[in-house]
Amino acid sequence: MTLAFVGGSHRTVPMELRERLAFSAEQAAEALRRFRERFPGREGVLLSTCNRVELYAASEHDGAPPAPRQLVDFLAECRGIDAALLTPVLAGENDQAAVHHLFSVASGLDSMVLGEPQIVAQVKQAWALAQEEKTAGPLTGGMFQAALRTAKRVATETAIGRERLSIPSVAVADFASGVFERFDDKRVLLVGAGKMAHETLRYLRDAGARDIVIVNRSMARAEDLAAKLGARAGRSSDLLDELVRADLVVSTTGATEPVVTLEMFTGAERRRGGRPLLVLDLAMPRDFDPRIGTRPGVWLYSIDDLGAACDANRKTRQREMPGALAIVEEETQRFMGDLHHRSSAPVIERLRAGWTETGESELDRLFRRLPGLDDTARAEIRQSFQRYAAKLLHSPLTSLRNEAHSGSPHGLLDALRRLFDLKD
Repeated sequence: MTLAFVGGSHRTVPMELRERLAFSAEQAAEALRRFRERFPGREGVLLSTCNRVELYAASEHDGAPPAPRQLVDFLAECRGIDAALLTPVLAGENDQAAVHHLFSVASGLDSMVLGEPQIVAQVKQAWALAQEEKTAGPLTGGMFQAALRTAKRVATETAIGRERLSIPSVAVADFASGVFERFDDKRVLLVGAGKMAHETLRYLRDAGARDIVIVNRSMARAEDLAAKLGARAGRSSDLLDELVRADLVVSTTGATEPVVTLEMFTGAERRRGGRPLLVLDLAMPRDFDPRIGTRPGVWLYSIDDLGAACDANRKTRQREMPGALAIVEEETQRFMGDLHHRSSAPVIERLRAGWTETGESELDRLFRRLPGLDDTARAEIRQSFQRYAAKLLHSPLTSLRNEAHSGSPHGLLDALRRLFDLKD
């Protein structure tokens, strides 16, 4: 085993536990530093998004990577969670199964919104962070590069993501439009100024929203996004006042604690005069206390509430799945073949070197016993020896190469090492 993976997604991990398991960028960097100390010589990449947390590990020269059970314990320790809670909901895979899973994830085939494009950027960011923290290496590097290549093929060779429906687009087109018939007369409050906020604001603009205010912890980022997309920046200290005036709230922060508690909302509620309010909480962990959704006149939707709309989206794209899965399978076999060839190359070189050394030794002994041979005869004899050795090696080397490209060559590699006494 050279590759290992553990992880869970919206399909397997309840939202409450997923919130506790999620890593911010800073927390992910700290976790990778702890990984480097805990598992020296091993490679590791941590992928944490709104809908999944996955840890990939690899080892090439220093023995096997950490076992899935060790990786589960490590994630639990990093987030202060009892490992017994994670064991039933986190899946573990090794080698080819781990590669196939990553390629499917990067291609958007395991996303809540089938074919959604944001996951590609998130996979890139996870790999880049591992490189920064020096936990990436040749195996994870090759695997993540191949995953991005696979995602590009799926995007260009199938129509699975042509009409790109991200979580913000589903939230606006399905949920917001289900509450409001029009947006040009609504005041929109956007809490957060990251990529998710940017995309959401773009969809709201397309839907007709004009009165939009952006509140963010960093006023500079709020002003920058507002300037780009024709909105207004508000102060984070004025969040409750903006909440009083809003008809639609979209929250996308990376906060680790609720931005709006029930107590805070109750204070704003008294000043709203009973006006209806739609809240699209697209953050993970959630920005709004879920109890706010029980208040009169409030429609509060979280990421998991998008499931029904995403299922409908999945059905429309399902016909593209066979072609996309075929690409993932082809690229998985290609990567595994390259990986096995990489592991078999040193054995091939040692086998050739051993036979060459033996042949040269025997030729020297023969030429000493036949001193009358001229250069032409010596060259002919040497060439005959080389052809004979090449023919004897042809069958075992061909079998080894075929095994490397069609499956695991480890059994044949071990047999060759023992038969020919090949030392590492």
